[in-house]
Amino acid sequence: MALELVIHPRLVIPAADLTWSFRRSAGPGGQNVNKLETAVELSFDIEACSVLGPFQKQRLQARLPQLKGSSVLSIQASEHRSQYKNRCLALEKMAAMLREALKPDPKPRRATKPSKAATRRRLDSKKMRGDVKRNRQQRPRLDD
Repeated sequence: MALELVIHPRLVIPAADLTWSFRRSAGPGGQNVNKLETAVELSFDIEACSVLGPFQKQRLQARLPQLKGSSVLSIQASEHRSQYKNRCLALEKMAAMLREALKPDPKPRRATKPSKAATRRRLDSKKMRGDVKRNRQQRPRLDD
């Protein structure tokens, strides 16, 4: 069963670069939990990967604070009773984490200011609103 790590269609990490380890899962579950090793730990050594380029490796090193040692990323999965489902879940978690870390930086925001017409419209609107409020006030009559 060769499970590859698909980050996106052009970046697929082969199964040979992934290291799997299994242990017995914790928690309730009876005989299944006590006898079968269903919990999965997926490890991926970023520096030893043949698919990633130097820029991608550097970006992953900088953006993933949970790296063990210098370059090993580990994910654990024990939510399911089946080892296969836990393997698939670990692959999904790692792919999502690597996908997020490899995203390009967002474009910097360009500072803008309102146009003169927009500023004029805003001030005219405020002036009209002030006039409405001023006209509502009770004024004492002088002819009494």
